[in-house]
Amino acid sequence: MKDLNLVPTFLWFLLLFPLHKAVANGVTPEETKQLRDEVREMFYHAFDGYMEHAFPLDELRPLSCEGEDTLGGYALTLIDSLDTLALLGDRERFTASVEWIGKNLQFDINKTVSIFETTIRVLGGLLSAHLIASDYATGMRIPSYDNELLDLAEDLARRLLPAFDTPTGIPFGSVNLMYGVDEHESKITSTAGGGTLTLEFGVLSRLTNDPIFEQVTKNAVRGLWARRSKLNLVGAHINVFTGEWTQKDAGIGTSIDSFYEYLLKAYLLFGDEEYLFIFQEAYSAAMHYLYNDPWYVEVNMDSAAIVWPLFNSLQAFWPGLQVLAGDIDPAIRTHTAFFSVWKQYGFTPEGFNLATLSVQHGQKSYPLRPELIESTYWLYKATRNPRYLDAGRDIVASLQYGARCPCGYCHISDVEFHKREDHMESFFLAETVKYLWLLFDLAVGPDNLVENGPYKYILSTEGHLLPATPQISLLQEHCSYFGAYCNRDSLKEEPNASDKSADSQETNGSRVSEGWVRTRFPLDSSSFKASPVSGLIKGLCPGLTHEQKYGISYLASVDTPHEDNSAKQKDTVVQSQAIVVVSDQISNQSLSGDGNDNNVKESTERELESDPSQS
Repeated sequence: MKDLNLVPTFLWFLLLFPLHKAVANGVTPEETKQLRDEVREMFYHAFDGYMEHAFPLDELRPLSCEGEDTLGGYALTLIDSLDTLALLGDRERFTASVEWIGKNLQFDINKTVSIFETTIRVLGGLLSAHLIASDYATGMRIPSYDNELLDLAEDLARRLLPAFDTPTGIPFGSVNLMYGVDEHESKITSTAGGGTLTLEFGVLSRLTNDPIFEQVTKNAVRGLWARRSKLNLVGAHINVFTGEWTQKDAGIGTSIDSFYEYLLKAYLLFGDEEYLFIFQEAYSAAMHYLYNDPWYVEVNMDSAAIVWPLFNSLQAFWPGLQVLAGDIDPAIRTHTAFFSVWKQYGFTPEGFNLATLSVQHGQKSYPLRPELIESTYWLYKATRNPRYLDAGRDIVASLQYGARCPCGYCHISDVEFHKREDHMESFFLAETVKYLWLLFDLAVGPDNLVENGPYKYILSTEGHLLPATPQISLLQEHCSYFGAYCNRDSLKEEPNASDKSADSQETNGSRVSEGWVRTRFPLDSSSFKASPVSGLIKGLCPGLTHEQKYGISYLASVDTPHEDNSAKQKDTVVQSQAIVVVSDQISNQSLSGDGNDNNVKESTERELESDPSQS
């Protein structure tokens, strides 16, 4: 297995370096454009069907052209679709949707909802759309927008917080948005349910400057990992009060899948090395005990005895995660195996028995899942192998032939007979068509937020776009990028001449193998504005502008004589697209310590690194 100390390097290589046009043998450039446009039409066929026949109910019934409430009764599909509208450049409908949600949505309702689904679909959808709508650099800023979605996201998250009040820190599976956790609520939850909340809650903490959201979700991850087996495997279901595993089947699919995903992505987005350490341990164990090249099996977490020789469709995200981890060779082989199942049936069943090489009884459906398509996109991005465009073309053909219904796209209840079911999950619009469109747009020559936008994006497990802005990505301090966001008098000493010249150089926000790009300026902890609860987040420098907060531009001091030590800056130099952030690897602080540790040491010297090849 590859050295996982190089995990972040490969991902940021993929995200940062220029993309080259490539098309598949048999798929001409013109056909690739047609496929991209066809996927756009697929999105609007389903989205328009929802808006016409189901809105403001949660989801569409595409056969009968009706709507149904499935999660909380708050226009779930519209919320889940917001950043896809932005990605497609549909300013008109993105603006109208954001404005409607800001004026009409409320969460003070007597509904018991899934913590997991509400977080990844609703909270993630609101946060992603907020970050797009509030920032002119995305090209989709809404002039009248006034943080309505962020306010809704914070209100929703606070209504979810009671679920985390357990002895283990692992949350209940469900909570009532008005009354909290019911006294009869089940104490059993899945590993994915408790461990797939860190991205959304972590982003919210950074946007609200309140660390409570990040703290509770990090404690949940710690609670799960602390109860791993001696083999570094986790089970599928756990009692949130006793910490006892109620289902000890360990795998990479159902009930566990996104636990692994969020360990790596939380490190990549936030820079918290504790998540990377856990991921390395968990990934190594999974590859050792679960990997039967090219398939993955489920085993007993204590003994590693095989429990199920089964491919389930949720495993199909794994090759994409391996691309992010830089472990490409097994990802290629596993994707080939998984896609062979799709080609055999036209879709992937929920379960495929590896012993009988047939569809698992009771698991014959395909609910429009995106995971195989997600991995196809990431492998094409990593390898530019035309086989992945061929795979995308086959997937589009299957969906168009087998799943297209009068008002949208239907679940397939039986992949052997292509029987349709009158339901369309919101993630079809949030993920399935999004990854297909990204795949073909990448081949044509991308011009979208993910590939060419102002930030590098991490896509959540629901496919929502979470940007690595300085405000989000800095773990310990927010006002130290380039040392120029805080007033110069808050620094311990003046930079030398070479440092001043570095101020005026435009740099990028790339992550390098040694960590984040660094700054030379020493930091004084007294210059930070303390957050309400000291810990993971120290807060923003007083007086940051919108541009500084998001890293679109920075203010570099030009030293001029002045009579006193006031903080007033005489002259400023404004440069755009400078996202320079601080490395925490050269300081002596522990990123894996308790979130309530107030004694985080500031590094006394930081180097400035920039890559002149990047604009």
